[in-house]
Amino acid sequence: MALPMQRKLMLAGGIAAIFAIFLAMMVWGREGDYRVLYANLSDKDGGAILTQLQQMQVPYKMADGGGAILVPADKVHDVRLKLASAGLPKGSVVGFELMENQKFGVTQFQERLNFQRGLEGELTRSIQSLASVQSARVHLALPNQNGFFREQQKASASVVLTLYPGRTLDRGQIAGIVHLVSSSVPEMSPKAVSIVDQSGSLLSGPQEGADQSGLDAQQLQYVRQIESSYTQRIRDILEPVVGKDNLRAQVNAELDFSQVESTAEEYKPNQGQQASASIRSQQTTEQIGQGSATPSGVPGAASNQPPVPATAPVNGASQPLQAAQGGTTGGNSRREAVTNYEVDKTVRVTRNASGGIKRLNAAVVINNRTVTDAKGKTTTQPLKQEELDQLTALVRETIGFDEKRGDSVKVINAPFQVTKEEPDNTPLWKQPETVDMIRTLAVPGALTLAALIVVFGAIRPAIKAAQPVVTPEEEARLQKLSAVVDDAEELPVTNQAGHMPRLEAPATDERLDAARQFARDNPMAMANVVRGWMNN
Repeated sequence: MALPMQRKLMLAGGIAAIFAIFLAMMVWGREGDYRVLYANLSDKDGGAILTQLQQMQVPYKMADGGGAILVPADKVHDVRLKLASAGLPKGSVVGFELMENQKFGVTQFQERLNFQRGLEGELTRSIQSLASVQSARVHLALPNQNGFFREQQKASASVVLTLYPGRTLDRGQIAGIVHLVSSSVPEMSPKAVSIVDQSGSLLSGPQEGADQSGLDAQQLQYVRQIESSYTQRIRDILEPVVGKDNLRAQVNAELDFSQVESTAEEYKPNQGQQASASIRSQQTTEQIGQGSATPSGVPGAASNQPPVPATAPVNGASQPLQAAQGGTTGGNSRREAVTNYEVDKTVRVTRNASGGIKRLNAAVVINNRTVTDAKGKTTTQPLKQEELDQLTALVRETIGFDEKRGDSVKVINAPFQVTKEEPDNTPLWKQPETVDMIRTLAVPGALTLAALIVVFGAIRPAIKAAQPVVTPEEEARLQKLSAVVDDAEELPVTNQAGHMPRLEAPATDERLDAARQFARDNPMAMANVVRGWMNN
């Protein structure tokens, strides 16, 4: 109560500041440092993210009127990765609800553009509903139609797909997406729809007139499956022998995807006369003409010979028969015979299988053998040639080695290089952990410093001001009192019997009386003296 008003206000203000700092530290320790998780989210994505945060039991706050979601700073990256694995945020896709917010006075071009955007959004939603599609974008080219039928252009579409890692689309799914888009736009042909994945590969197949010499996605996937299958076979057969980490194997497969279809017609040669031949058709024509009865010719034996019999060739060629030299004078006759035989015909259609193996190349690298001697020292030794030959034989039998096909297998032994981790030379104050720790401790450190300033700048001076001031006279009396206490008089020792000798009552001491009087006059100073004795 003896303090001046300034000291009292200083003491009260210091105590109030200490309580305020303590309360601020409690509030900060409860809330922590929050950082922005996502900003500028749609209502749908924001609601889905908040639901997921509640399931994960992660504290969050809303900022900027609900446009940003804040989470504790030490959980930002972890929460983002977990939300990404759940497919959030998906992004806002505008559909036909865009047509519901039409403003008054919209031009025809803006209306048509909004309709196109709404149709693209609806197609995007439909495509994203597939299990293998992570996200999609649809671009429609809808030309303006005019009154001239010949000058009208057809609509076309382009689709960009982002697939989940490790997933692919088969031909049926790709054809389904193509027909989904083409059926949603009037007069759009399925050939006018192009589908591209995130790596830029065309999935919808080559268009008419395009180069078809390369492999499509399905064929490349089949090649990778064949190579992975043979590689896994090699690992399964060699890992029990050399160890899991002492083996590296790769297989290169050349496949033939060409589809060859050949048609051949074979005709056998004509049958011989001795062989039985099937007659297909036979035609005979004979003509006989009447002559005059007047004898003619040279009389004698030459004209009286019998006629020569007619001959017909096997191949059906018609020749005039020899007329009888005798007979009636002036008569003629004609006979033709045509015979058609069946000819042998063989029609053969050959269609080769697609995806056959043309050649296999296998490469295997095996690490040196690790040997531990009796003293516990570990060394590496290369494999012998006999062991390499045995391992090569195992690899050949595993992949079905065919020398005629041109397969090759190479097994070598080489020491594996051990990768040494390079030390991190980043200064301690630049490391992310140190920066995060500094940011975390910045607020409590500042509050603690403020508390110390208040204590030593306001409270402590006020407390010192409350202590009494010792005058020079009191200081001299204190020195006398200290001389009485510090008087080094040895106590009498015990005698031979072990008993203390009897002490005589001390006479009156002026210094002791002065100390007593000083205690009566100034009890606060005496209390400080006693406190000093007890501390020593």
